Amino acid sequence: MGYAILNSEIINRSEAKVDIEDRGYQFGDGVYEVIRVYNGKMFTGKEHMDRFIKSSESIGIKLPFSAENIMNMLDELVEKNNLKLGIIYMQITRGAAPRNHAFPVGDVTPCITAYTKEMPIPEANLQQGVKTILTEDIRWLRCDIKSLNLLGNILAKQKAAENGCYEAIQHRGQDITEGSSSNVFIVKNGVVITHESNNLILKGITKDVILRVCEEKQIPVEERTFTLEELAQADEVFLSSTTSEVTPIVVIDDKKVGDGVPGPVTRQLQELFKKEIEKQCGNL
Repeated sequence: MGYAILNSEIINRSEAKVDIEDRGYQFGDGVYEVIRVYNGKMFTGKEHMDRFIKSSESIGIKLPFSAENIMNMLDELVEKNNLKLGIIYMQITRGAAPRNHAFPVGDVTPCITAYTKEMPIPEANLQQGVKTILTEDIRWLRCDIKSLNLLGNILAKQKAAENGCYEAIQHRGQDITEGSSSNVFIVKNGVVITHESNNLILKGITKDVILRVCEEKQIPVEERTFTLEELAQADEVFLSSTTSEVTPIVVIDDKKVGDGVPGPVTRQLQELFKKEIEKQCGNL
């Protein structure tokens, strides 16, 4: 079973229990992060921690430990679990208190948990691309907070699964937002286009890496809202996330994207992203 973090301790995962009145369990009152591990090292760990803190502060939860302490514990957790390739899942909730919609009054200590999981690089998806489906975005208006409240995302992902697809591309009316667990990009005439990082999408860490390498390599980028029509007319489409990296989208609603194979800009970004991983974590 390995080890897990429960507040300030690393313990046997089987012993990591939380109170039945924990507000994360009863209200989804908390936030989370998923960090990729390659060669036993966290990739973009600082960026994930910064977003974890920002999300926590956005809902009024103050971390009971410093970011440095948490990062040190995560490093120790990876080492104790002998994780070479996989993920760290961590979350913080407002803590345990008698059930009441309003924030608890008095001294309630937030609850931090984390565990690791082995997860291979999704080579087949990266090489061949994936199928997707369109669905209306029914989520709340603070998607920039990486909240535990994921029911809207789950329903979208389930729709994709029931239709034999890897991901659901969400839209509000005619405007594309993001996938159920990913950011979405289109490429048109060599220009990479993706939704601006506002309250309607999660500001992806992988997305930020992609935008940075585009700037370094002078690949044109537009961060703006794009429409269903633009999606349908795109030369290339791809998605990004911590676990999916840079994954080509080759089918949307049973219609091929371009020639139905990953495009040249997507392939270039895959290689550039791989180099960023290797800079931090060593050769893959």
